[in-house]
This record gives sequence, C-alpha cells and structure tokens, in this order.
Amino acid sequence: MTATLIPPAPARAHRDPNVLRWLGAYTSSMLGDNVFYLALSWAAVQAGTPAQAGLVMAASALPRAVLMLGGGVIADRLGPRRVVIGSDAVRCAAVLAVAALLFLTHPGLWPLALLACVFGTVDAVFMPAVGALPARITGKDQLARVQGLRGLAIRAASVVGAPLGGLGVALGGAPAAFALAGALIALSIPLLLSVRVRDLPAGTGGGATAWADLKAGLRHVRRHRVLGPLMIAIALGDLGFVAPLNVGLTLLADHRGWGAAGMGWILAGFGTGAGAASLLLAARGRLPRAGLLTGCACTAGSVAVGALGFVPGLAAAVGTALLVGLLTGLSGALCGALLQTQADPAYLGRVTAVAGLVSLGLTPLSLPFAAAATGTFGLGPVYAVSAAVCGLGGLVLLAVPALRRAELPG
Repeated sequence: MTATLIPPAPARAHRDPNVLRWLGAYTSSMLGDNVFYLALSWAAVQAGTPAQAGLVMAASALPRAVLMLGGGVIADRLGPRRVVIGSDAVRCAAVLAVAALLFLTHPGLWPLALLACVFGTVDAVFMPAVGALPARITGKDQLARVQGLRGLAIRAASVVGAPLGGLGVALGGAPAAFALAGALIALSIPLLLSVRVRDLPAGTGGGATAWADLKAGLRHVRRHRVLGPLMIAIALGDLGFVAPLNVGLTLLADHRGWGAAGMGWILAGFGTGAGAASLLLAARGRLPRAGLLTGCACTAGSVAVGALGFVPGLAAAVGTALLVGLLTGLSGALCGALLQTQADPAYLGRVTAVAGLVSLGLTPLSLPFAAAATGTFGLGPVYAVSAAVCGLGGLVLLAVPALRRAELPG
C-alpha cells in the first residue's frame, strides 16, 4: 500500500514567520513616520511662523498626489519588496542628513521643506508598493488577516509614535527626534530583506512601456466588476468621513466646551473602536459575505458619524466615537482586504495607487468646505451632510451585486 503524503496546512498569518517579519518591518517604518512628522512640525514651528510651518507640513502632499499613479507602475514593474526597501533607504538617508544638518547649524526652513517634498515623492512609490506586498508574502486565504494585522500596526504606531517623538524632542530637540525616526525606518530594512516573496505566475509581466502599464492598470480597475464600484464607495466613504473626524471634531470640542482633553478622549474612543475592528479581522479571516458586511458597516457607520454632531455630553461623544471607529474601521479594513483579494496580483501596485489617489486627492478638499459650512450653517447640518455622503458609499456597496456577494477566503 502506498502512503499518500498530505502537505501541512499553511500557517495562519499571525503565526507565519514570514508575515511576522513583514509586520515587524511595517510597524517599525510606521513608527518612524509618526516620529518624523512630529519632529518636522516641531522643527518648522521653531524655525518660522505658524503659517510657514503649515506650508512645510503640507509640502509632502502635492508630490505624493501627483506621482501616486506612476508609483503604482514602478511598484508593479520592479516588484513591491524592492521598491519598499529602496523607499525606506532613501527616507532614512534623507532624515538622518537633516538631523545632522540641524545638529551642526541652524539652516532655517528650506531643508525642512525639501525633506517634506522628498518624503512626499518617496511616499508616492512607497504606498502602492506596501499595498502590493502582502499578496507576494502569503496565500490569498490569509490576506484578510494580514489586512487586520496591518491595521493593528497602524494603530499601535500612532499611539506609540507621538510619545516617542516627544521624548526625542525633550532629550535632544529636533535633531534627536529626526535621528530616532531615521533609526526606526532603518530597522525595517534588514527585516524586509529577510522576507520571502512569491514570484508572479508566468505571463503576468509588464507592458512595453510604463505608460502602457499605467493604462492597463486603469483599465483593469474600470472593467472589474468589484474594483470599479469599490473605488467609488471608498471615495464617498472617505469624503464623508474625514471632515467630521478632523476639522469637525476640533470645532465640536470647542463649541461644546470640552477642550483639548475632551477631543483627546473622543479620538481615543475612535482609535479603540478602529483597533478592535482590525483585531476582529485578523482573528476571523474568512468572511463569506464580506461585501454585504462592508456595506452594512459603512451604512451604519455613517449614521454614527451623523450622530456625533448632535450628542450633548462628552461621555456620549466618546461612546459614539468608539462606535464610529468600530464600524468605519471595519468597513475600511474590509475594503482594503477586498482590494487585496479581488485584484490580479500583477496589478496590485496600480490598484493600490488608484485607491490612495482617490482618498488623498479628494478627501482634503472636504476640509475647507466643512469649516466654512460650519460657520454658516452650524455643526449639526455639516455632520448630517457628511453622514449622507458616507452613507452613499455604503449604498454603493449594497447596490452592486458583484460587490455584495464578494467573499474573503480564509
């Protein structure tokens, strides 16, 4: 009798050493990012006026948005791991160079503005590559869990990064904080070098030119039964969500008399809910009706967003923010997981670039309009309109049959 060898089941994402090495690299890089932006804002305020500091902080946005689609092409043509390693190396070198310059002299704002532009340019390549990498390091059935782990890393980095940056500034000023950011980004490079990457199937190479690759990627999104409508849903969800949780929250805390401490508690509630959503996805993995759940979470989350503008007390606002974080965090994580599982791996860099451009290009436009509308109509109507826009994203998810039936294997 011949024995049949049954291959062992692949490890789940949270037990896979390859995924854990990637997760460590990603967490370290995100920590470095958070420390960097705190150091940049501190150094800019010290070197110039508040208006000049604002311009320095915004200097990364334009190159990131303009170059994002091209960054997706580069990530798919060169391979996402190589691009992420190169991006981290450039960012590390730039941050350490500015740290040394600030330590030796007082050059003013120009090196800070240049550093912000470098970060924005590199981010245009880094972000699509980061989105394309998970499909190369694990199986399709683990991509939902990886998306949940990634969300946990983002939350942890945002919670730990600010105190770390503040400690760096307290101990040695902006040069020390920049040096700390560079060291954290540098730590990700050896971890990424140890990550094993799967090759794409034969016949999935790029086109003759980068322009042809870009057109092919946009065509892939436009013609896909799930990806095209999903981009519309992401755009509407982010457009309605960003203003209430940014400028709207500041105005709400000021109007209600809760102050900065109250706003901090509301943000903590939101972060807790979003972290719980990522943990749920990392633990659950497989969701047979993921598209339907995403639409329901987004629609219910839009109601919670609207309610946040009408709650009278701080405790109720914190509870509502926790619910907003849980529902919108779940829908956002599921949208990311659906992008990962529905897109052809050969196009993932370009698909991620389109999703990033939709968010980064459209959502900032809502902030000045929300602030102006609040002064004219009040907080309640602005939150109600934002909730309606966010809810439209949920309705798109529920109305498109292919999206509604989309599954997450696991």
